[in-house]
Amino acid sequence: MRLSIFVVLALLFHQGCRPVRKVTAVAIQTDTIVRTAVVDVPAVDSAKIVAETVARIAGNRIVYRTFAAKIKVAYKDSKDKNLDFNAFIRMQKDTVIWASIIAALGVEAFRVMVTPDSVMIMDKLEKTIRYTTISELQAITKLPFDFGTLQELLIGNPIYMDGEMKSYRDDGSLLSMSMTGSFFKHLLTFSKPRMELVQSDLDDIDSLRKRRATLSYEDYQPAGKWTFANTRRLALSEKERVDLLLEFRQVEFDQPQNYPFSIPKNYKLK
Repeated sequence: MRLSIFVVLALLFHQGCRPVRKVTAVAIQTDTIVRTAVVDVPAVDSAKIVAETVARIAGNRIVYRTFAAKIKVAYKDSKDKNLDFNAFIRMQKDTVIWASIIAALGVEAFRVMVTPDSVMIMDKLEKTIRYTTISELQAITKLPFDFGTLQELLIGNPIYMDGEMKSYRDDGSLLSMSMTGSFFKHLLTFSKPRMELVQSDLDDIDSLRKRRATLSYEDYQPAGKWTFANTRRLALSEKERVDLLLEFRQVEFDQPQNYPFSIPKNYKLK
């Protein structure tokens, strides 16, 4: 079950040279999220700088109806367990995430179907089916994610940007901003001038938990009308460390998709 959870999370699911000075807070709104942004002085320019930056980031977010891709996954944990497999992902925005996990010799090992309120994991090797919920996965993994977060992870849009902005730094080629939310301290780094997400560093607010995640985005290539990060590196750690390398291929947006998930009668409930 541990591997299945990581499959769901991972597949579904720098800084400049100038020091950051004391800054002026400005409340702005983009879409439905109100963010308190903090930028370098002079204060008279703060609102304009923050508004322009947030607008550029929002304008660079991938907007889609459906998504599909093949992903080559390399998994390694702190106990030197290594796994390599392929996954086929299909997604309809805000409705369903479907995944087929292909093991050695091209054999389908798992099929996963995630909706906003349910998760179904079919183990085709053991001929079992497991039903769970996003809430249960949150409790098991102790991570504050939801269906929307899983979608954004797959697409490559920034996640956890609903906190209070603490600093803002622009060194000409990279733009970095740090914010503090309910669960994480978050440092995001974007490349200029296209404002492509380069790295996302998440540190737990709770110092006793010591959860940390680093998400790196590389190899941006055209995909339809968007530029898409074909290579992702995820380093997740708390008591143990897990490293994931995701290489996306055959990326498609807004093409008709189907999501087959018929359960054979001889499968047992796990």
